[in-house]
Amino acid sequence: MAIVFLSLGSNLGDRVGYLQQATSLLSAVPEIKIVATSSFYESEPWQMDSENWFVNAVIQISTTLEPEKLLKECQRIESQLGRSNIHRTPNGNYTDRTIDIDILFYDNKIINTPDLTIPHEFFHKRAFLMVPMLEIAQDFVHPLFNKTVAELYEELENPEMVVLYGTRI
Repeated sequence: MAIVFLSLGSNLGDRVGYLQQATSLLSAVPEIKIVATSSFYESEPWQMDSENWFVNAVIQISTTLEPEKLLKECQRIESQLGRSNIHRTPNGNYTDRTIDIDILFYDNKIINTPDLTIPHEFFHKRAFLMVPMLEIAQDFVHPLFNKTVAELYEELENPEMVVLYGTRI
């Protein structure tokens, strides 16, 4: 089974509820087992014009799904929870969303296709991804940079505000 880290984020409606629902729906997939969950963290929107702060978490799963099939499951759950297919505005900024599920890491694989980039291309630049992952896997080694999550966080140039919001999923 592959070890995978997923980020969950929401900045519309019942943000915590959407993260909890997404986790529940992921755990209902027979090929997915939840291994660990971070606490909830609140963060400012990143590269978007929105007043709505995000609630974020990272979960570790084990799965027999191949990366592309896992992506389809994540997209199915996003759609089920009301996520629009419109991810960006015409000027390239991100849009508000009920739920966002991103594959951060899939074992130590490096995948770069038109539909899927693993490891997540901005992981090393986003405190809202690193802080929850520090909680559950600070020693995980990024396969491109050959550095732990803790080392990458120490090198973060401009960490945006990330604050503990609540307990684990």
